[in-house]
Amino acid sequence: MKKIVICLFVAILTTQLLVSQNLKKDFKWPENKKAAVCLTFDDGQDSHLDNAIPILDSFNVKATFYCPGNSESLHNRTSEWQNMVKTGHELGNHSLFHPCDAKTQDWVKPEYDLNVYTKDQIKMELYTANTLLKAVDGKTNRTYAYTCSNFTVRGDTTFVDVVKDLFSAARSDGPIPKTMENIDTNFMPSWNVDSNTGEELIAYVKEAKNNGTVATFMFHSVGGGYLNVSNEALKELLNYLKANEKDYWVDTFYNVTNYIENQMATAN
Repeated sequence: MKKIVICLFVAILTTQLLVSQNLKKDFKWPENKKAAVCLTFDDGQDSHLDNAIPILDSFNVKATFYCPGNSESLHNRTSEWQNMVKTGHELGNHSLFHPCDAKTQDWVKPEYDLNVYTKDQIKMELYTANTLLKAVDGKTNRTYAYTCSNFTVRGDTTFVDVVKDLFSAARSDGPIPKTMENIDTNFMPSWNVDSNTGEELIAYVKEAKNNGTVATFMFHSVGGGYLNVSNEALKELLNYLKANEKDYWVDTFYNVTNYIENQMATAN
């Protein structure tokens, strides 16, 4: 009996290894592109409407905007956010109140400290934010960006399983994947940009091309503000991507992660 169990365990491991190897070997981006690029923008800011979207639209590039439910811009300029989705951009969930770990972020208000949240509380907040965003754009399938890239409540209780239930994919932080093997679309890595040059942004997507994987940017303010990317740097990146569009698939986080999921399903 013990030998049978061991043999079954080895067979399962071998099958999983072959599947992951096949995904790595057979994975191909659309139109034989060498990498995917996702441009994501956090916190539902006026600078997204005033600066980012006009720049993106001038290059015919689609991006993802993670907007908290309490965004003043969403409240004051709802029709502009609705129009953004109509033109092909993605409106993603970034919670209602942008709760974070107050132990690492000193600006977090006590009532929005994830250390005092329960799992049920964060689940209800994310669900309610989905309902609010559905009222804005009419969509039922949505991706999520972990606020401050935090994924635990009460210190060490993960809510990644909650995110998996509510969203098609989710963005965290971390380095560019070295391979498409074992990619977790519910915990996709990204780079938190902070006053970086266009040259540095371009180097980031080149790394993804060398790996054959995906580069996801986490932008915040555009053209001035906190964790800023300048208009000039963003344009420099987009100019490079446009000049090398044979190598890069640039699309919304939803579309890219959905494609990855389909590829994984095919490999299985």
